[in-house]
Amino acid sequence: MIRIDNLWLATEPMDMRAGTDTALARVIAVFGAAQPHCAYLFATRRANRMKVLVHELEDMVPSEGAPS
Repeated sequence: MIRIDNLWLATEPMDMRAGTDTALARVIAVFGAAQPHCAYLFATRRANRMKVLVHELEDMVPSEGAPS
């Protein structure tokens, strides 16, 4: 089970075509870093869809694959 201690809702809409790297860059721009066990929620301009970014580890793991 994924542990989530805090939920943060973005105040500006996000293009859902953007990937996780763009969402993470937005989190870092606002908070300075993604905090462990936090979920960051992004809505579309019409607020009919949402994207959720969950940071569950102390260290970030690249989304491209496992570290070598």
